[in-house]
Amino acid sequence: MSTSQLRNIGPKSAAWLRQVGVRTQQDLADAGAVAAFVKVRRAGFKPSLNLLYSLEGALIGCHWQDIPAARRQQLVAEYEAAAADLPPPRGRPVAAPVYSSHPQQADDADSGEEAAETHDAP
Repeated sequence: MSTSQLRNIGPKSAAWLRQVGVRTQQDLADAGAVAAFVKVRRAGFKPSLNLLYSLEGALIGCHWQDIPAARRQQLVAEYEAAAADLPPPRGRPVAAPVYSSHPQQADDADSGEEAAETHDAP
């Protein structure tokens, strides 16, 4: 059975799974919900945790909202542990530089410099 026919898996999620090599129910079972979710994230897609729960639901045959809270927490913990062990993606920085500008502070600094220049002149 293809992933597009699995319970909880919509067209977009099925497309993401196909692109990372998870094409059948057996592929998903072999990888497991967490590993399949990690593959999707590593491919550059931005799935929510609902996909992780949906994958688990597809494996055990229930609606993703019926997965108990304790199991959800366990899945998230497994994902976080798996993601922490992975190297950062190649070609992309771990985090982009953060730039901030404060126009009002720049204006204050300019006026302060001008004031200092006028005080320095005899």
